[in-house]
Amino acid sequence: MPHRLARRLEAIEPFYVMEMAKAAGRIAGSPACDPAQGGSPMIYLNIGEPDFPAAPAVLAAARTCLDGQTIPYTQATGLAELRAAISRWYAQRWSLDIDPARIVLTAGASAGLQLICTALFEAGDEVLMPDPSYPCNRHFVTATGATPRLLTAGPQHRYQLDALSVQQAWTPATRGVLLASPSNPTGTSIDPAEMQAIVETVRSRGGVTLVDEIYLGLSYDSRFGRSALACGDDVVSINSFSKYFSMTGWRLGWLVLPADLVEPVERLAQNLYICPSTLAQRAALACFEADSLQEFERRRGEFARRRDTVLRGLERIGLPVPVAPDGAFYAWVDCSALAPRWGDSWDLCQRLMAQAHVVLTPGRDFGPASAAQHLRLSYASALPQLETALDRLARAFDAGR
Repeated sequence: MPHRLARRLEAIEPFYVMEMAKAAGRIAGSPACDPAQGGSPMIYLNIGEPDFPAAPAVLAAARTCLDGQTIPYTQATGLAELRAAISRWYAQRWSLDIDPARIVLTAGASAGLQLICTALFEAGDEVLMPDPSYPCNRHFVTATGATPRLLTAGPQHRYQLDALSVQQAWTPATRGVLLASPSNPTGTSIDPAEMQAIVETVRSRGGVTLVDEIYLGLSYDSRFGRSALACGDDVVSINSFSKYFSMTGWRLGWLVLPADLVEPVERLAQNLYICPSTLAQRAALACFEADSLQEFERRRGEFARRRDTVLRGLERIGLPVPVAPDGAFYAWVDCSALAPRWGDSWDLCQRLMAQAHVVLTPGRDFGPASAAQHLRLSYASALPQLETALDRLARAFDAGR
């Protein structure tokens, strides 16, 4: 007899990108993808994961930690020396004075989002978010019993919320906003002046502003590469070692919190997680060594080159990217002109996976407003792979005309 499930699960959709990945795996194991049988291997441009490993100093620090030492729990808020290192990084990179006591280390940004949403939201609350946006973020809200309210955000607003839309959408049930800058899936950021206006709008209504900044280190345009923490100490920032620091599987992130939220979040963390991985924390200290930071900046430049290559290639193919990404490693591609021949983005991605052996992400995960007309391309892969994928796409479209 099937188990009775909690009703909250009814509002949490599957992560459709994983369904696409499973289908890609089946095709990748076929003779059509086997070079030994004349096939072409699958190229995955669907995953938001840097192809770079952790920095050499990080790997060395992990080995040292493992070399005959015990790896005990840390306090729930994380190692004091790592919180201090993150604070110094904010000062060096963004000229922000962040008290280390306001920094809480978490088991990835996902744990950080769960902790802060659990601390702030409950049934009857609503949280404003842009459509498109990363699906898991809205599901963290849903899991608390609150309601994520998606507001359509088009290219004229860089696929982001603005202060006017927040003001107009606010109701007595609204508890705050959950933003991402730079964004997944669009790679676009909120202009700093607009971010300030949003924060002031939310603040004036007694709400809270949460900003997912896990891609902030991967900003390519000086107009946008600024933390929302500059807007005031009441802003909550969620960050991670996964993207800029290339430590996805290490599962380590952090929150920067208003001072009054540190104890409630710590209390939740003690009960839900005990602490983040001690090994990951010890290794992450090496992220802030000079050689490591220099390497991360080199990689940021490489991502920028990949972005430029992808945008040129997509333009050549005839696939528009209405707003060029200024951060992260995604392009939000308008594929609506292909619908008469190729179908919506879901059908298009399925066909390209089967015919061109290129895996892309259909828009279905990121919100209903423009899901059928858009797909996400991740340029986290190396340039040769990106160039090969673009060539394959061009040939598939030429053959399909």
